[in-house]
Amino acid sequence: MRRRATGLRREEVSALAQMSTDYYNRLEQRRSTQPSPQILTALAHALRLTTDERDHLFRLAGHTAPPRHTPSEHVSPGLPRILDRLDDTPAQVISDLGEILSQNRLAIALLGDHTHFTGPERSFVWRWFTDPSARGIYPPADHDHHSRAQVADLRSAVGRRGRDFRADALVSDLRAASEEFATLWDAHRVAVRRSDHKRIVHPLLGIVELDCQILVAENEAQRLLIFTAPVGSEGAQQLQLLSVLGIQDFGVPTDTR
Repeated sequence: MRRRATGLRREEVSALAQMSTDYYNRLEQRRSTQPSPQILTALAHALRLTTDERDHLFRLAGHTAPPRHTPSEHVSPGLPRILDRLDDTPAQVISDLGEILSQNRLAIALLGDHTHFTGPERSFVWRWFTDPSARGIYPPADHDHHSRAQVADLRSAVGRRGRDFRADALVSDLRAASEEFATLWDAHRVAVRRSDHKRIVHPLLGIVELDCQILVAENEAQRLLIFTAPVGSEGAQQLQLLSVLGIQDFGVPTDTR
């Protein structure tokens, strides 16, 4: 028999969500008590809701939506496609722990290649507080600002990750290795970096002033950093020159955030 309407029947939804049809009917008619987060998660899976739709469902039921964070070392599928199209703009993909996952040609020319690090050094936050040479990418006058920003952003990432061994180990090791980090961490400042104005020290171009726009992936575990400058500015002219220079071994101190 052909259906009169598209979509799933109530009994099909309740079966997929592993609940009784009667209970599902009472939920639909608002005759039940507040559904639990487990029930809402089951319904979201049964109805194949998007993350935004799932979050809306939780809010309608009076619950806080589950965290979206799903840590992964693999670059989110959409980010490389954007990266490939940014031929005249330095851009790179980083994890929320400061690990470089991918860089385009101009990002390497501006900042150096950061994809070869292993162990704790994969995180620029680690290198910033344990390797003085890592700070050469910024003028000394800007170091305090970047130290505070690094720690505040890391605290936000640790909070999103919850019980995560890699994040907890990074914080524990940094506290033991750097008194500066420990002091800033104990200040409990939290801030997600969504944009920044950077002064980057380049061995041939001098100080390059750029705006850094940060696009966050849906899972909140990865970000696309795009370095731009206003049209006609000195920074824009320096980026044009950098595109001509290309990738050379400048011995540039590295930056990832």
